[in-house]
Amino acid sequence: MSYETAGTAVAPGSHGSAPDGAPAPGPVDGPLIAALDIGGTKIAGGLVDTRGTLHHRLQVPTPADGDRNELMTAVDRVLDDLARHPDWHRVQSLGIGSAGPVDTARGTVSPVNIPGWREFPLLDQVAEHPAAGRLPLALGGDALAMTAAEHWRGAARPYRNVLCLVVSTGVGAGLVLDNALHTGTTGNAGHLGHITIDYNGRRCPCGSRGCVETLASGTAIARTAAELGWTPGPGQDADAGAVARAARTGDPLALAAFDHAARALAAGIAATATLVELDAAVIGGGVAQAGPILFDPLTRHLADYATLSFTRHLTLHPAHLGTDAGLIGAAALTRHTWPAGPR
Repeated sequence: MSYETAGTAVAPGSHGSAPDGAPAPGPVDGPLIAALDIGGTKIAGGLVDTRGTLHHRLQVPTPADGDRNELMTAVDRVLDDLARHPDWHRVQSLGIGSAGPVDTARGTVSPVNIPGWREFPLLDQVAEHPAAGRLPLALGGDALAMTAAEHWRGAARPYRNVLCLVVSTGVGAGLVLDNALHTGTTGNAGHLGHITIDYNGRRCPCGSRGCVETLASGTAIARTAAELGWTPGPGQDADAGAVARAARTGDPLALAAFDHAARALAAGIAATATLVELDAAVIGGGVAQAGPILFDPLTRHLADYATLSFTRHLTLHPAHLGTDAGLIGAAALTRHTWPAGPR
């Protein structure tokens, strides 16, 4: 197993941003894809060109405690603002990435962190917006959108078979198989965070026990560190970021908490690689910002779990696209396949 460092993460720009460290784009002179990225804290909108470059973005706070109508009003506000952009007439489709669970077959969303939406018919509601009704629409979960983004323009681009993970408050994931996004019937295929790897483990909010998410998420890392006896410094929150900072100073309890999480991730990645054969795994999300604190033990443990000959070549990569991944990925959901070059 090997861990390859990524290029510089792309920061969002007011006029546009480009992956792979490229300069911000110039004027738009071709078709565009509109994108929505809906999460528990913000609803973002953007315009993405057919090369995967983000040209414009805006966002509003998510009224996460609001009712279904208040939430949809916030989405409409973002669409209103996007439709006023001078390049809106170039938009040919609209992709939506949402916190999940989602059901792409029915066009509904039920985000865990947005209680006002349960089986909410998001696609139908967006289709009623005057500026969006004429457009082909696509919907996917936020982890699936990140997967689409990283395979289109990020760290997963060179690979035909790749697993992409978002390790944050939870653990989400998506799959690209034979160079195509593998969504499953409802858009939830590849949900690595809810593979059980410890049948006597912690109870998971999903109802199962010992899921990867209960061991490897940012929430789980903070919980494990506390159980081991770690305490944050004065004025610090007892969260995964504080645990990572302590681990960088060599704190043995913080390092042990990250090792515990990395082992769970390695087991889940290896199980997935055994099932579908993977070339690479790309890891993003807030926990991945820990860098070597996470990736060094992850590489070590993956070598212990991915032992079959067809899994040992698997490489690990940090995600490239940072905060732009949600919008680029939402746009990518309107596509079907992405060319992958040789590696």
